[in-house]
Order: sequence, then structure tokens, then C-alpha cells
Amino acid sequence: MAKLTAEQRIERTHIQLMKHPDFCLFSGLFMVGKVSVDDATPTAKTNGLDVTYGRAFVDALNDKQLAFLILHENMHKAYRHLVVWEKLHKENNELANMACDYVINLQIQDYDKNNHTVEMPTDDEGKIRGLIDEAYRGMDTHQVYKELVRKYGKNYGKPKIKIIGQGGNGQGDGDAEGEGDSEGEGDGLPKGFDDHDWDGAKEMDAEESKQASEEIERALRQGAILAGKMKGNVSREMQDLLTPKVDWKEALRDFVKSTTQGKDQSTWKRVHKRYIGMDIIMPSSYDEKVGAILVGVDTSGSIGGEELAQFLGEVKSICDEVSPEQIDLLYWDTHVASHEVYKGAELCGLTESTKPKGGGGTDPDCVPQYMRKQDLKPECVIMLTDGYLGSDKSKWQITSPVLWCVKGNRGFNSNDVVGKVVHVE
Repeated sequence: MAKLTAEQRIERTHIQLMKHPDFCLFSGLFMVGKVSVDDATPTAKTNGLDVTYGRAFVDALNDKQLAFLILHENMHKAYRHLVVWEKLHKENNELANMACDYVINLQIQDYDKNNHTVEMPTDDEGKIRGLIDEAYRGMDTHQVYKELVRKYGKNYGKPKIKIIGQGGNGQGDGDAEGEGDSEGEGDGLPKGFDDHDWDGAKEMDAEESKQASEEIERALRQGAILAGKMKGNVSREMQDLLTPKVDWKEALRDFVKSTTQGKDQSTWKRVHKRYIGMDIIMPSSYDEKVGAILVGVDTSGSIGGEELAQFLGEVKSICDEVSPEQIDLLYWDTHVASHEVYKGAELCGLTESTKPKGGGGTDPDCVPQYMRKQDLKPECVIMLTDGYLGSDKSKWQITSPVLWCVKGNRGFNSNDVVGKVVHVE
């Protein structure tokens, strides 16, 4: 029997995975973008839409390993890694690649823990090729990236920079900028088994990228329907990916307005201007100021200055509409590290004048404890956190409505806390 070509093996593996209950979710995704094989690609790569496989690499893999490779490339597409994490790629390409791989390799392994259908590629000595580590279970790419930066340093994999003319003899024998060895302590560590075509991803314009995202989402939703019919497995991560995204700004606005409603008053002292031209006299309405709004910010996690400024800016904008008496801004970790109060005109400078404090562990119960101690009874409570909490939230015995704005932890839901939850993307 003639040996199958790399193209034929890939096509056959696509069909086998499409017929498998646990992998049929990806059926439509295999058809999105172009699939090609060449002799120049060392392993495999995707630009987030098209996938290219290296012929020699495919030929070196057994059928299960090829299935793993195909799923790996298509999960990069599913998560839109080369679009969503472009910022991380610009910061450190090597660590960004590693973070993406750590996340999806664990998920592929979970689909088939006994290696009945898929298994990670290995080298000639039988050692696993690629990146997989239980330490990163439950994390998203950004969280893994931050852990890698802590472990290896932010310059891991980057070229050392030597200034021309600053060599040992002072006669210009130093290396040119960008040449030399890599910085960091990661030399010789395991690498991912594929390449990530960031340059190819950047060649797509905004409209092409949007169209690709829509096509990928449609393919996954159709795959989820097929998986349901075949009684297949759709992982929690994929379910989260397919869950309709709620605009956190709209959710925050609706929460504040709904919890401070009932304050509208009418007055005949000032007639409604809209009806004057129709010779109709109607009272105008005005907003009676609501009480205080409490904002609690978790300073122990991944809330950066940019995200905090955006969040507080949105809170301030909403407060311009509902006119609270004051904003109580609490920064907390295992205790309330700072309590700032803003009233009236002070609200205008909230984002510029605030000074975040804290940075220890995480215990959100310190907030209601502090509220009781200080006799704070706000109209509502808004908590901004990364969602990795270390206390029993059942202790939250306060009467004020609570909204949790969670950054970067898609597994966090309303079962974990007292109150409502919205995810800040």
C-alpha cells in the first residue's frame, strides 16, 4: 500500500476528528481558512486563520500526535490568540508564544486523558515536545504570561543590546544593536512544537480580522450543536468562549441606575420645555441626589493602572447621571488599605487624584467588616477584582446590592459571591 502524503493524512485526521463525539466541536473550524503543507515550515504555524504544516514534521508524527497538532493549531484560531494577545507578543514574543501553548495543551489533554485519540508529539528519544504544566491549570493566557515573566524575567529570549563603539578596546568592536546572546535564564528550556505567525496575522486589516472572527465563531457554534447531537464533550473553557459577551460598561450602568432608582421628582416650578411649543403645560422632572456609592478595588491581583483608570472613569461618568452624595473608594487586599471620599466637584478629579494602596493577599470580607465598623450604608457596592478570592463570601451580610466586576477570571460566577457578576474584558 502506498504511503499517504502529508496532505492526505491531514485530511483523513480532519475527518476522524469530525466523527469523534469529543472533537466534533471543531468540525467547522477545520474548514475555516486555508490548510497547506510546504517544505519550508519547520513544524506548523497559523496566522489565526490559515494553517501551514511542515511536510517533514507531519511525516515524523504518528496519527495520534498529528491529531494533537491539528487541534493545537485550531485552538489558536478558536481563541483568536494572534489578535487578542498581540500586545503580549510585542512585549515579549517568546513568552507570549509559551503562554498561549501552555493554556491550550492542557485543554487538549483534558479532552482525551488516556490518549485514545490524541497524544502530544515526542522527539526521537520519546521525550514530549511542547509545553504542558499543571501549574498553569485554570489560568488564561495573560495570567500564564505574567507567571512566566516572574519566573524567567521580562527579557527572556530577547537579544542582548551592545552599543557599537563600546567594546573592550574602545575601538568600536562591540556587537551591533540586537546581536549577541539571549537574555534571561531560559536558554535550553523546552519550547513549543509550533510557530506563531504574528506577522501573518498583522497583514490582515481590521475588516478581514473582524470577518475571520465572525466566521470562527459561527463555526464553533455549529460545532457545539453537532457535539450536543452526538452527546459529545464541550469543555467549560469552550462553553465560556461561546457564551454571549455582556458589555460590562452597560451592565455597570444598568446596575447603578436600577439600584438607585425611584428618586425622580416632578416640579411645577419649572415647566417641561419640550411641551411648551404644543401649548401643553407639564411639570419638569429633576433628580433628587441619591446616597453614597461604595467602590471597592482589589489591589492584590492583576488590576493595572490602565484598567483602573478606565473603570473609575466609567464609574465617574455614571455618577454624573445619578448624582450620588459621595463616592467611598476603598482599596483592599486582606484589609482596607485606603478609604478615599469624593463629593460634589471632587468627583471630577477622581481618576487623577486617587492613590491606590495595598498589594498583599486577598480577603474580600475585609470590605463588609470595614463597612460595619465605619457605619457605611451605601446605595450600592461595586467591587473590582481579578476574582481569585481567599475567603468565605457567605460572610457578606450587608443590605446594599453588590456588583462584582471581574477582570481576567472567566471561571468566576455568581455562585462564588453574594451579588451579581459581570466580566470586564
